[in-house]
Amino acid sequence: MSVLVFDIESIPDIVGLRVLRGLDAALSDAEVYAQVLAERTEAGKSDFLPHHLQRVLVISCVFRNSDGLRVHSFVDREVDGKSQEGKLIQGFFHTVEKHVPQLVSWNGGGFDLPVLHYRGLRHGVVAGKYWDLGEDDREFKWNNYISRYHLRHLDLMDLLAMYQPRAAAPLDAMAKLCGFPGKLGMDGSAVYPAYLEGKLDDIRRYCETDVMNTYLLYCRFQKMRAGFAEAEYDREVAFVRETLAGIDEPHWREYLDAWAMPTP
Repeated sequence: MSVLVFDIESIPDIVGLRVLRGLDAALSDAEVYAQVLAERTEAGKSDFLPHHLQRVLVISCVFRNSDGLRVHSFVDREVDGKSQEGKLIQGFFHTVEKHVPQLVSWNGGGFDLPVLHYRGLRHGVVAGKYWDLGEDDREFKWNNYISRYHLRHLDLMDLLAMYQPRAAAPLDAMAKLCGFPGKLGMDGSAVYPAYLEGKLDDIRRYCETDVMNTYLLYCRFQKMRAGFAEAEYDREVAFVRETLAGIDEPHWREYLDAWAMPTP
């Protein structure tokens, strides 16, 4: 089975906020967002908007199969000022439909997938295989993408914490503790400001390094559960290094420079 590790980056859905609140069209996006933040602060709520009001900006993937390893991002580059969110979400689910991979994430069950569900519903995205609970393929009755306790989608953070939110660990911390680079360039709180400054490729690069950290932790997990023998794990890690060294982009050079030798 192929493996598809994924991570998303999102920004506030200003269009959705306008629709739900019936806001004056004369208000700028910045004014809409400032108004909502002020209301949430006054109510003692976090400035992080709920899942259905997160607009998906980037979906980054590490795809591993017998042909090799590929890093790919679906990016909303907008066309004539209009979001292409629906197309990039459809592109992601088309990949799932085509390859029926092992999905892997870090907190994908808690954030990434619910966001993709709500936004996909809004845009009319079709994802038949992803939503199959055994009606079309009996194998999916016992192992599907939707059930929290099935492993066709493996949320590494959730599983390692034994499904206890208080035991969950951050991706950055676990990556660094295992000898991987961890986050580079920015964190999630910096994504919207970077988007407003037109730094879409910086956001993409940040998302790609995050998803690579997740893939490497997945490999480490495979070693822990005896899915990889020691030599297989070492070969896979070396293959990742070799693959990244062949990609001519600055964030991968930075990533490799920050990568300590694997811990025993």
